[in-house]
Amino acid sequence: MTYMTVQQAAEAWGVTVRQVQSYCTRGRVPGAQKFGMAWQIPADAAKPADARRKTPAQPRPAGQPVGEALMPLMNTAFQPGRCRAAIAAMPKGPRRDIATAEYLYFSGQAEKAARQAELYLTCPDRDARLSACLIYAYANLTLGQIQQARVALGELQTTLARAGKQKQAAAAAFAAASAAVLLHLPMPEEMPLAGDFLPLLPPGLRAFALYVQAHYLYLKEEYALSAGMVEGALAMGAKVCPIPAIYLHLVAVMDYMSLKQTRQAQDHLLAAWALAQPDDLIEGFGEHHGLLGGMLEAVIKPRWPGDFDRIIQITYQFSAGWRKIHNPDTGDNVADNLSTTEFTIAMLAARGWTNQEIADHLGFSPNTVKRYISNAMSALGIQHRQDLKGFMLR
Repeated sequence: MTYMTVQQAAEAWGVTVRQVQSYCTRGRVPGAQKFGMAWQIPADAAKPADARRKTPAQPRPAGQPVGEALMPLMNTAFQPGRCRAAIAAMPKGPRRDIATAEYLYFSGQAEKAARQAELYLTCPDRDARLSACLIYAYANLTLGQIQQARVALGELQTTLARAGKQKQAAAAAFAAASAAVLLHLPMPEEMPLAGDFLPLLPPGLRAFALYVQAHYLYLKEEYALSAGMVEGALAMGAKVCPIPAIYLHLVAVMDYMSLKQTRQAQDHLLAAWALAQPDDLIEGFGEHHGLLGGMLEAVIKPRWPGDFDRIIQITYQFSAGWRKIHNPDTGDNVADNLSTTEFTIAMLAARGWTNQEIADHLGFSPNTVKRYISNAMSALGIQHRQDLKGFMLR
């Protein structure tokens, strides 16, 4: 997105600099963001109407992005370490409340996130309601409250099925696709084509939607195409919004590990960590642990052992809930009785990595790797290494 300064806005709108600052402080300029003492204002922002005049609400012009209350934190540009300050700068109301729920979720505080999101599950504002449902569903997966998660996921599907207008369909498609792909479930039948709804999303949500598309390509084993989509999205500015950028980097790790390009995978993991660690945005690492090919064990554990332990705790909690929806709905039998280390090594073995390659990657001896694989096979009740694939993530 292109921004203008307060001075440029004042000249464009024919008002004083102080008046523009007042508009921004009172939340009357959609998309305005405060960095330090300065405001960044979207270049296409219109001068706020005179609050003393009672004018009817005008419909959003065709092609204009969906509303601000749809996952607003995901759509916010902030410097690493300034996440909570960015939320505090938002005007009071649904946008700030939903952003708070997002932060609680992405920082691994599932119980608090669920309570905050629950306040908006029946909100008449469509975007706030969709956001609340998405956050509430995933928070409740981590909490093991599967029925609550299913209710929220069902609401996303219902909203998509009922969405009529193009912009309504874009918001509903974003939420429903995000839920389906992250759970490795089939896309909803009502899903519009990506090209139809992506242009209607604001930049941050468009970046996360590209992550969803890249993740979908990964599930289809089109790793190079998925990685190319990620690299293109990041090169085109997706990294400005840290939360979608973290998820884009993580799917790139998945792709490059599947291609056995460990150096590229490590670079993307460290890029994601540089964005996440200053604000404690560690949830995504726990969600993706089983797909990252041992990269957390190889890179994060030696340098940040305390953070690694917290990520593994998130992994155990999230994956337990994830399997309770994924396995019954897909007929798959993703393993639930392995330790994270056993699962990681079994995943690599199932993808054709040799014991020596796994040992070199994780810093183990080949005999240690062999022992972990034997333990995993024993726990799964199988005798042949090639049978591991039936119990691993795709």
